[in-house]
Amino acid sequence: MSIPEPTQTPDGPAYEGRLLDRRDEEIVDQGAAFDIRTLVTRRGVLGLAGVGLGAVVLAACAPPASVGSASPTPTATSGASAGDAASVGEIPDETAGPYPGDGSNGPDVLEDSGIVRQDIRSSIDGGATAEGVPLTFALQVIDLASGGVPFAGVAVYAWHCTAQGEYSMYSSGLEDVTYLRGVQVADADGRVSFTSVFPGCYSGRWPHIHFEVYPDVGSITDSSAAIATSQLALPEAACAAVYAEAAYDGSARNLSQITLASDNVFGDGSGVLQVAAVTGSVQDGYSATLVVGVDTATTPAAGGGQGGSGGGSQPPSS
Repeated sequence: MSIPEPTQTPDGPAYEGRLLDRRDEEIVDQGAAFDIRTLVTRRGVLGLAGVGLGAVVLAACAPPASVGSASPTPTATSGASAGDAASVGEIPDETAGPYPGDGSNGPDVLEDSGIVRQDIRSSIDGGATAEGVPLTFALQVIDLASGGVPFAGVAVYAWHCTAQGEYSMYSSGLEDVTYLRGVQVADADGRVSFTSVFPGCYSGRWPHIHFEVYPDVGSITDSSAAIATSQLALPEAACAAVYAEAAYDGSARNLSQITLASDNVFGDGSGVLQVAAVTGSVQDGYSATLVVGVDTATTPAAGGGQGGSGGGSQPPSS
């Protein structure tokens, strides 16, 4: 079977309207992330029989673990792909949105002493605490450029909105609050985890958590040093259960008006590499896990402080 040729555009080689992630490689060698996004959007790669994508696509498109009443212990899904480069796709580059707090769009929490912390429910100074259903979320970062090994030592900055859909440091009345933001350094298995609360759903965006990956903790004060910027999507079943709680007033309505496919960030591929596996319950709290493939051989396409089409709608003010 012949290998399709890319189309040359002013921005570089493209296939079916998509710029190639690896411009010097053939279309069939663009990597799992490119292949999966193309398959999910029903583009021409569907016709490339025999390129060995079947197992990758089945693994990536498998539905997240169902949410039940069991204790919120991470399932085996959280690390099942580590060390197997063929089953880990590169996490899609996404906008950091208009509320990054990394200095790229106004305030910079990454300059603050105490930002390296596991529990992000309170402001760094302890002056305010976010309320909501408990959530522990963990990321396992995989170094794809080194063959799919755990990316030990990288620093991960994570942030998200409150139960009411507001962002600390930006929303009205929260300008001096720093909760729901923190940094962790990956252990030998490439893992970081944060103790937080389940984020709400504001109009125009699917429920999500932002994160940036830096080469090391010494690099976090320069937002342009991030080697990956992306977002974690929370599965619908867990969101529906949480948003029935009074503390999340309005989130159920907002969730009913959007899908992963229509979201302006996760819509390209319906977040197949970004939907976390979640266990737990409203009563006991939830645990979310996601494997994050980072390829330092590719140039990050996203960054902090980017609004526009990828930034999502304005969250409600207090």
